[in-house]
Amino acid sequence: MVKIIRTENAPAPVGPYNQAIAATGEIIFVAGQIPLHPQTGEIVGTGDIAMQTQQVMSNIQAILTAAGATWENVVKTSVFLTDLQNFAAMNQVYAQYFEEKTAPARACVEVSRLPKDVLVEIECIAVREINMKVST
Repeated sequence: MVKIIRTENAPAPVGPYNQAIAATGEIIFVAGQIPLHPQTGEIVGTGDIAMQTQQVMSNIQAILTAAGATWENVVKTSVFLTDLQNFAAMNQVYAQYFEEKTAPARACVEVSRLPKDVLVEIECIAVREINMKVST
């Protein structure tokens, strides 16, 4: 079971994520994904944060599917950007995968460098066989 945690005693989320998620069940830890094409191993969208984010999300979706999970099972994401100026463009693609009301908890940080000099890497934690409950 997943319970969305929201309180007015902490800052409201400033994007498609929640303050916290309480979860029970089988936990799936998805390793950080970068924008590599799964068949060619080539970087997708060199220099284009939107294309790179789209490929990262596609890679994560494939892993979730293989694990018997969906985006609705994701309870936590961590986003790593080499330039926070890319946040808005990344967030626009990211938001397409989650309903704002039930989006996972999230962290987003700027890092000095990522593997293969990509612009974005995203990892997530999912919980299988969940029932979503929103608590405010």
